Amino acid sequence: MTPQELKNSILQLAIQGKLVEQRPEEGTAEELYKQIQAEKKALIKAGKIKKEKPLPEITEDEIPFEIPDSWKWMRYSDLFDIGSAIRIHQTDWKTEGIPFFRGRELVRLAKTGNPDAEIFISRELYELNKEKGGVPQKGDLLVTAVGTLGKVYIVKGTQPFYYKDAYILRYNNFFKLFSDYFKYVIEAPFIQEYIAQGSMGTTVAQLTIEKAKRMLCPFPPLAEQKRIVAKIEELLPLIERYEKAWSRLEDFNKRFPGDMQKSILQMAIQGKLVEQRPEEGTGEELYEKIQAEKQALIKTGKIKKEKPLPEITEDEIPFEIPESWKWVRWGDLSESIQYGYNAPAQESGRIKMVRISDIQDGRVLWDSVPYCEISEKDIPTYLLSANDILFARTGGTVGKSYLVKDVPEESIYAGYLIRTRYSGHLCPEYMKYFMESQLYWDQLHNGTIATAQPNCNGKTLSRMILPLPPLAEQKRIVARLEELLPLCEKLK
Repeated sequence: MTPQELKNSILQLAIQGKLVEQRPEEGTAEELYKQIQAEKKALIKAGKIKKEKPLPEITEDEIPFEIPDSWKWMRYSDLFDIGSAIRIHQTDWKTEGIPFFRGRELVRLAKTGNPDAEIFISRELYELNKEKGGVPQKGDLLVTAVGTLGKVYIVKGTQPFYYKDAYILRYNNFFKLFSDYFKYVIEAPFIQEYIAQGSMGTTVAQLTIEKAKRMLCPFPPLAEQKRIVAKIEELLPLIERYEKAWSRLEDFNKRFPGDMQKSILQMAIQGKLVEQRPEEGTGEELYEKIQAEKQALIKTGKIKKEKPLPEITEDEIPFEIPESWKWVRWGDLSESIQYGYNAPAQESGRIKMVRISDIQDGRVLWDSVPYCEISEKDIPTYLLSANDILFARTGGTVGKSYLVKDVPEESIYAGYLIRTRYSGHLCPEYMKYFMESQLYWDQLHNGTIATAQPNCNGKTLSRMILPLPPLAEQKRIVARLEELLPLCEKLK
C-alpha cells in the first residue's frame, strides 16, 4: 500500500464514522443542522448572505456509503456560501502590494504554508473588491477549481490576499463551522473522485460553483468532528514516517536489480562466481599462449607490432584475484584496436556500415543499417567478423560495447566506433561481460576526455587492466552469468 493509499484509507474511515466512536451525549448532526438553518435565516434577514434557490433533496441513489445514525448527509451549499472572486484583469497585476493567488500559489500554500507569490494587486483594488464582494476570512476554505483540482487551504486570517476568479472557489464559513473537518472531507477519495469525474473529457479540468454546491458531505456532530480531526492529525506523522520508509524501500527495489547485476559481475571478475580447477591451467599460461600467437601474426605481417604497454603496478590493482588468474592489459590481449570508417550513410552503396544508432538493446538492427561507398582496398581494414567487439568512443553512448554475434552480409563499421579483435584463445562473452563491469566503467571514466562531447580513445581502452582466468574457467563464468543475469532482468 502506498502512503497516499494509506492516507486515503484513513480519510475514508474518518468520513464513514469508523475512525472514532460515536457518543450519544454529543448530540446529533440533525440538531446541529437546525442551529445552522436558524443562523442562516438570520444572516439572510440581515442581508449578509443572499437567499438562494434550494437544491434538490439528496436521493438514495446519490448516497455512496452508510454513515452512523447520529450523522446526516448534507450538501456543501447547506453549510457554506460557495462562490469565487471578482475578476482581476492582467493589466491590474503589480510587482508589489497585496498578494494575488492563482491555483499554483494556492497549491504551494496548502502544501508548505508559503505561497511564494509572484503577482500582486494594489491596496486600493483590494479594498474595492473587499467592499463589493468580500475577501477571504479566517476559517474559510479555498479550493483549487481549474487544472489541479480539489487542493484545499484553510484561511488563517493573518495577511490579506486576493485570488483568481474561477481558478479558486471560496467556501465562506459564515456559520463558523470546524473548517479542518471539511478540509479532510474534500481530500477524501469519494469527493476527489466526484470532482475529477465532472472534468473528464474537457480541455481543462474544472470544478464549477454549481458542482461544488451539490457536493455531498457526511456531517457528524461538532464534538465528533473535532475528535475525528484530532485522530487524523495524530495519525498523519505516522503516515509521514511510513512514507519515508516506503520511499526508501521503493528506491531500494528500483536499484536492487541493477545493484544485484553489478554485484554478480563483480563476483565474476574477482573469481568468486565459480570455483577454480587446477586441471584447467592458469591465466599466466593462457597469457603466454596469446603472446606467442601475437608474435606469429606479427611475423607474418597479419598484424602490426605496437609499442609495449607499461607493466601493471601494484597501485593499479583494485582487488585480489585467485592465484591461478593474471592481471593483464586489454591491449596485450588484442590483435587490433581499430577506429571505424568515416563516410556518409546512404540508402544504397558498396557495403553496409554499422553506426552507433544501429545498435539497440544489445543487437544490431541489420534491416536498418545503411550503406556507404568505400574503396575495395580499404574494406579488409574495417570488415566486421563474428566475435569482434564494437566500442562507442564518443557522445552520450561513450563506453557502450557490443559483441558481434553474426554478420548476415559483408559489413564494416562507422567512425565513432572502435573495433577490438583478439585471440581465439579467449572467450568473447567473458570479454564483453568485463566491459559491463564496474571496473571497466571506472577505468573508462578516468580515461575519458571531458569535453562537450565526451570522448574515449583506443589508447585508454588498450591500457585498461582486466583479470584473466584460464579459458575453461572463462566459459564456466559466462555460463553462470547467463543463468543469473536474466533473473536480475525479471526483477526490473
